[in-house]
Order: sequence, then structure tokens, then C-alpha cells
Amino acid sequence: MALSPGSALAIYPGSFDPITYGHLDLIERGSRLFGRLVVSILRNDKKQPLFDVEERMEMLREAVAGYPNVEVDSFHGLLVDYAARRGATAILRGIRAVSDYEYELQMALMNRRLQPDIETVFLLAGEAYSFISSRLVKEICGLGGNISGLVPPGVEARLRERAARDKA
Repeated sequence: MALSPGSALAIYPGSFDPITYGHLDLIERGSRLFGRLVVSILRNDKKQPLFDVEERMEMLREAVAGYPNVEVDSFHGLLVDYAARRGATAILRGIRAVSDYEYELQMALMNRRLQPDIETVFLLAGEAYSFISSRLVKEICGLGGNISGLVPPGVEARLRERAARDKA
């Protein structure tokens, strides 16, 4: 199946707990590569996220409001099954370091085996964002550190509110 970026639908999956400027960098670039981009939150009952799925979807919708070809969704189960149901031709994944690549390569090869018509497209993290992870942002915020410039202002406010509530 030929990838025609102008009409192609790609899925950008993740936990987005919370969304960072690193995620937004990939969303912005992905929105230029694909006709439609679905940013989709994996519903994983085994993880204990800081924000529930509905809160994360709300933060994502606020953050991507300026991208008319980007939508926000959530899913459970196998990513490639979800992508196939949505009619996607690609899965977008970000790579920050070699360690990310090793894990992502394994997942991409398994996804290809399960759904050969869906390609995985890797984008390297922008240099300014290559060190940002949701886990580190939550940890820094929880310890009272400065997270401005790492997450959108609305996300920062929610993180600070949650950290204050957890300390009380």
C-alpha cells in the first residue's frame, strides 16, 4: 500500500500523562506529514496514571486546538487493531535516544507482523525536547521544581494543582 501523505491517516499513540512540548513537537511535524493525525491515549488499567483518560484527553484537545487535521481519541487493546479499525496507514512514534529505538523497533516489527499494511514512522525528537519525558516532568513538579517550558501552561497549572493536592 503506497503512503500518500496528503490523504493518509496516522495514529500517534501514547499515555500523554501529561502531554509535553516534546509530544507537541511530534504532533506539529506529524500534522504536516499526514492528511489526518489521531493522537490517541492507550487505556491501560495496569498503570496508575496521574491524570485519568478524560483529563488527558481534555489537556490534549486544548494543546492541539490549532491543528485542524489533528483529533484526540483513546483506545484499549492492540494498537494495530485500533489503527486498522480507524483506517490508518501509519503509526507515528517518537525517538529520543538509542534506548527508545531498541524498544520501538521491537514493537514496530511485531506490529508489522500483525498488520503488514500499517507502517510505523519514526520521527527523531527535536533537539530542544530530546530530554523531556512525562515521567521526569511529574517528578520535577512533585518536588517543587520549575517545569515551565516543558509543558503547555494549562498542563503546568493542572500539574501544580495536583501536586499541591497530593501534599495536603
